[in-house]
Amino acid sequence: MTCCRYPGKEGILNINKPQGKTSFSVVAFVKRLTGEKRVGHAGTLDPMATGVLPVCIGQATRLVEYLMNTTKTYRAEIELGITTDTFDSEGKVTKKADASGITRKQLETAISTFHGEITQIPPAYSAVKYHGKPSYKLARAGITIVPNKRLVRIDRIELIDWSVPVITIEIDCGKGTYIRSLANDLGQMLGCGAYLKSLVRLRYGIFGIAESITLDELEKACKVGYWEQLLHPMDSILAELQAVVVGQEGERAICNGIAVPLDGCSSDGLCRAYNQCGNLLAVMKFDREKGLWQPEKVFGVLDTVNPM
Repeated sequence: MTCCRYPGKEGILNINKPQGKTSFSVVAFVKRLTGEKRVGHAGTLDPMATGVLPVCIGQATRLVEYLMNTTKTYRAEIELGITTDTFDSEGKVTKKADASGITRKQLETAISTFHGEITQIPPAYSAVKYHGKPSYKLARAGITIVPNKRLVRIDRIELIDWSVPVITIEIDCGKGTYIRSLANDLGQMLGCGAYLKSLVRLRYGIFGIAESITLDELEKACKVGYWEQLLHPMDSILAELQAVVVGQEGERAICNGIAVPLDGCSSDGLCRAYNQCGNLLAVMKFDREKGLWQPEKVFGVLDTVNPM
């Protein structure tokens, strides 16, 4: 029996992005080091931010949308009494106020209001599109815009430290949450203004900062020739999905994009299908009308040299 194969290197690097680099520049650096053409990242970090940046290689780039739906954890330093136009330390100061009178009780009460589903307006200086153009480009051109409100989810927000006028909080949140906006909104609520002084992403889904690698470590691994050992399997981010192993006939059908019945998967949502060699074939979606599982993303390529 010959199992389907993958056409190239696949997997995810857990990169610890340094301060001062854009997420795009990290991707370009990884491309240059590894020689891989298909490289992408999940969850943009601003240049001032550091921490976990999952970088996907090969077919793993097609799984970014599943990564985007996972929970992120941030540690943020917020300085009270100062407001900036970008809501962070890279912007121009637009207002100053005395924050010395803010009590811990006031602070904790204000922070607690951000727990759960909240409405948030992204910063004007962000990558959010406005009539097809990134809003930060319009803002830099002097065009005043008000981005649309969005609903975001904050599962945990906790005061870690308070050294007036700087506070440190940790946040577990869903996709689309802007910590810069949260800092600005907190300052508005307290009546003194605030901006995001520093930000570290501690976790992105299954990837934690303790297990992340620096760009220097990746560069050394590439020079020695073992960088591929740093790759996390691309299906590691799909662990919450149901899994099923199919036979040769099912494998061939799935690789050709044909809907199939799958015993062992409940008829709901998504599942992952593997062949008998243990390779991920596809992410499957249940088609209620057909009563079959339709391949949504196919990763296996049938071996035409040694067909099954």
